[in-house]
Amino acid sequence: MISRQFLRENPETVRDALENKGVDDVDLDHILEIDEEWRDLKARGDDLRHERNEVSSKIGQLKQEGKEEAAQEAIDRSGELKAELEEVEDRAADLEAKLEEALLELPQIPHDDAPVGDDESDNVEIAREGFDGLRDLPADVTPHYDLGEELDILNFERGAKVSGGGFYFLQGEGARLEHALIQFMLDLHREQGYTDVFPPIPVNSASMEGTGQFPKFVEDAYRVGGDNDDPYDEDDLWLLPTAEVPVTNMYRDEILLDDDLPLKHQAYTPNFRREAGEHGTETRGIVRVHQFNKVELVNFVRPENSYDRLEELRGEAEAVLEELGLPYRVLEMCTGDMGFTQAKKYDIEVWAPGDDMDEGPEEGGRWLEVSSVSNFEAFQARRAGIRYRPERHESAEYLHTLNGSGLAVPRVMVAIMEYYQNEDGTVTVPEPLREYMGGQEVIEGHEPVGESAVGAGEKD
Repeated sequence: MISRQFLRENPETVRDALENKGVDDVDLDHILEIDEEWRDLKARGDDLRHERNEVSSKIGQLKQEGKEEAAQEAIDRSGELKAELEEVEDRAADLEAKLEEALLELPQIPHDDAPVGDDESDNVEIAREGFDGLRDLPADVTPHYDLGEELDILNFERGAKVSGGGFYFLQGEGARLEHALIQFMLDLHREQGYTDVFPPIPVNSASMEGTGQFPKFVEDAYRVGGDNDDPYDEDDLWLLPTAEVPVTNMYRDEILLDDDLPLKHQAYTPNFRREAGEHGTETRGIVRVHQFNKVELVNFVRPENSYDRLEELRGEAEAVLEELGLPYRVLEMCTGDMGFTQAKKYDIEVWAPGDDMDEGPEEGGRWLEVSSVSNFEAFQARRAGIRYRPERHESAEYLHTLNGSGLAVPRVMVAIMEYYQNEDGTVTVPEPLREYMGGQEVIEGHEPVGESAVGAGEKD
């Protein structure tokens, strides 16, 4: 949330942010009108309060002097002022509620360095790593969704049977590989100075508002009871879309000390999102699903340090791919593609060679986003009321929050299954993961279970 003062003093900057971020459903002039009327009413209320105090202070004196008629006139005037003040205060309170609601609809102001653009085609590639000395790949790399079923480590049919489309089962070595990835990421980030947090999975509406998911993205959330179209209260519960929500809101409405900062928390959670995306090869398999595992990195820092921390955070997320030996690139996101809450954002995309896409690298395959690394400046802190006190005797100020995935697990799984695929259809386990898999070096799969496998000729 941007402050009222910033809006009043910089309306054209806010207007530019709306345009550059592609937000066209906000009437900024109407918001400014509400704010102006609210300020006029607050000033009128102050005047009425001052006049009423002056009138009231004279009543006793007039009575003492025997001026009963003048005293009664003062009493009547005091009553009139009280009634008018109540009317002004009621109107001001109503406008303030509308103003607070309207401010939630205004996006973060992009950083001056952020590329201005309309969509993903205007993002800027700033780094590409890991393409020197690529490992030998099969002549035809089998996409992960086919390979996973051939090895019987991915099962989409049973996932859909149990939970519906967009859900899946990991089985045997597939499940073991995912567990290994999660633990590897947690161990790596712990070495980078992160403190582990295991947060609640349901989060309330106030927490979703605090990090900027609500009210804009209600339709993407999984509500615990009730319909998404129904009005929600602060205490209504939702399945978390990202650990960013509970971890950031740990400190909602609190004041941290300067000595506490920077705070670096990491959290592994399952994440739930209704967004289905487009159908087809772009999203087939486990690229875009309704439930997925992720390790999230959340930072709380002093405002003057947040952009240095952003670059460090990016490096901490990239380290996962570097350790795993997976080729990747980094994009600096343009204003139209960076999102509602971000001031500056990087996307880290891993290379998956199984499906050739038009926007993929010259080596073939496609890019899969595995992390968005973002600086929210004080946007989330202001919404969630998270402040810090620079010195014990100084006033509390809003701190800056940052986060990035470290990383989204399913898409890293896709990259491993395709990049570490062998000619015989097995998958080499990246060396850093082997200690988490009991020393296993190759995923060979296993025989399917059930009569359906016999009928398909997969099992004698």
